[in-house]
Amino acid sequence: MANKRYTDAATALEGVLFDGMTICAGGFGLCGIPERLIDAIEASGVKDLTIASNNAGIDGQGLGKLLRSRQVRKMISSYVGENKEFERQYLSGELEVEFCPQGTLAERCRAGGAGIPGFYTKTGVGTQVAEGKETKVFDGQEYILERGIRADLAIIKGWKADESGNLIFRKTARNFNQPMATAGKICVAEVEEIVPVGSLDPDTIHLPGIYVKRMIVGAPYDKQIEFRTVRERATA
Repeated sequence: MANKRYTDAATALEGVLFDGMTICAGGFGLCGIPERLIDAIEASGVKDLTIASNNAGIDGQGLGKLLRSRQVRKMISSYVGENKEFERQYLSGELEVEFCPQGTLAERCRAGGAGIPGFYTKTGVGTQVAEGKETKVFDGQEYILERGIRADLAIIKGWKADESGNLIFRKTARNFNQPMATAGKICVAEVEEIVPVGSLDPDTIHLPGIYVKRMIVGAPYDKQIEFRTVRERATA
């Protein structure tokens, strides 16, 4: 069994980063994001990146770090509402953006990982999402053709893995991490714990180890709050 465990994020990404590459990044907001791998990508200085991710984090956190450092050329995303730098770069023409409905984005990555080059969906019909895309009528209903996404690299965050890369996601962190993992030619995972082979119940595995080529332990983590809301203290 090949040793998939690396000492740190920079070592795990050695030899796989290059300018102009496409990266699928797991996570939702600041939940379930591969923080250590993102930091290593920022430190590497690689540029002109195309990143497929549900969003781009927030200003200065998550993928927002790569926007701040001007390493991203294009984002394929479904939600960008919490990132002012994203908005600024897009409106100024510095950043190319391909908006994609959330379910469609997840399916595009899942399809790419399953070897499916494209599929038809009703989502986006009659909107700007459909502009320039092939359409077809099935049973009297119009559908648009969406392309599957294949990336040079997938970076994901898991909860627990065994030494062969079989991986478990914790609760909502499962979101985009699973389909992103399968869409990358190389998948690098960061997890909170790595246990010996045989320690995990096979029925609990969310991502088989065949998809994971390299992994690191990223713990401990500081809990980041994406959007803080407070109320005034009640008075007696």
